[in-house]
Amino acid sequence: MSAVIEPEILEILSDKDNLRRSGPFHGSAYAKRTEWLSGAFNHQKLPQGTWWSIWLMLAGRGAGKTRTAAEQIWWWAWENPNTRWLVSAPTSMDIRGTCFEGESGLMAVIPPILIRDYNKALHEIVLINGSLIKGISASEPDRFRGGQYHGAWLDELAAWDYLDEAWYNIQFAVRLKKADGRTQIIATTTPRPKDLIVELVGREGDDVALTTASTYVNLENLSASFKKQILSYEGTKIGRQEIHAELIDAEESGIVKRDMFKLWAPNKPFPKFEYILQSYDCASSEKTVNDPTASVTFGVFKPLDGPMSAMVIDCWQDRLQYPDLRPKVIEEYDVVYGEGKDKKRVDLILVEDKSAGIALIQDLQRGHLPVRAYNPGRADKIQRLNIVSNIIAAGRVWIPESSVRKGYVKDWAEGFVSQICSFPDSTHDDFVDACTQGLRFLRDAGWLDIDGAPRDDYDEDDYLDSGMAKKRENPYSA
Repeated sequence: MSAVIEPEILEILSDKDNLRRSGPFHGSAYAKRTEWLSGAFNHQKLPQGTWWSIWLMLAGRGAGKTRTAAEQIWWWAWENPNTRWLVSAPTSMDIRGTCFEGESGLMAVIPPILIRDYNKALHEIVLINGSLIKGISASEPDRFRGGQYHGAWLDELAAWDYLDEAWYNIQFAVRLKKADGRTQIIATTTPRPKDLIVELVGREGDDVALTTASTYVNLENLSASFKKQILSYEGTKIGRQEIHAELIDAEESGIVKRDMFKLWAPNKPFPKFEYILQSYDCASSEKTVNDPTASVTFGVFKPLDGPMSAMVIDCWQDRLQYPDLRPKVIEEYDVVYGEGKDKKRVDLILVEDKSAGIALIQDLQRGHLPVRAYNPGRADKIQRLNIVSNIIAAGRVWIPESSVRKGYVKDWAEGFVSQICSFPDSTHDDFVDACTQGLRFLRDAGWLDIDGAPRDDYDEDDYLDSGMAKKRENPYSA
């Protein structure tokens, strides 16, 4: 704890005339604020300066994140009469049970004399100075639209299911200036390697003030049972994240590792491709801000010193839905790969038959393009990657190497590799879906016959109708 008197406390105590005039309301507020600052740890104190707009607190379990944010958000609401403040957490239950009514929540830290009304159903606290503190669940990102606030507290940000969509909408909602002309957001979370969290950490010193703390900082205030439970993870990867608030590289826990991919030398001409497959994972049309549509193009070839392999010869992702996706797919289908006598066009377009993919499949089939529907059946995303991970681990998937950074893939393929190797901790998984369905199809069709893949999930009457006679089709294809 701090052994010196905080500047903010000195400012409060020095304004004795204001304290005398303020009556019981301001007196209670100042007393509570002084009590908090006198006992707060360094990581719980507001960052100095006016340069930041986002305070990102990455802290271990029990390090005091909730108490810190609750103490700060109510004080801002009190210091700035008739202002509006947003509180969000992963679910409505988290807002009420942790942020509002929890042991370290708003109702526990705001002096009762300052509260005019608390509406549990609406998640609203109204102070006697007219300020509103409003809770909205991050699981309903559309609800952030239309509202406007002077600042926000975003709790357990890395655990939000619709992180990108919610963050996008909150940035537009927090647009009202306080008396000092600023808008401010407190984001408290145990770190996880989500793209947004990594981005915010990278903005430290720009518009983000970053503070970190481990569970050990506040250990003496935690229950014996909790300490025993959390400290049992010391020395593990979970402990690094949950105790020491370490932002772990998502690729550490990935199913696929970077060194499993083989690199094709930058100055080496492409080989002769025997078969070219374009695999699509289409965006859902149910979200306000859709996940990207992802496309991966595989060229199947026979290396001079190895078995049949597949090369990622193109990949991209874009926020496209049907019907805007249709001309893009047709444009990609018209691309010719290779040079001279080895030139080759796409043999098959593979599209997962869900969301925008359903209409796209029907439209392309009417246009007589070689398109097939893919249905993963009951296999979830992790199972789908596990099914084909041995193909990658065996060195059967190649990616063009960068001409400027030896040992790295070309820039256009970096997003693909990063997402595949970060899964299941990656923010998006569109490349994962497009990749796994493409490799599964090529394996089931016999192009990438590896390790005597089990055949007991096949129907003996299943055959491809895509021009490859007598080769079996993906057992999950429609």
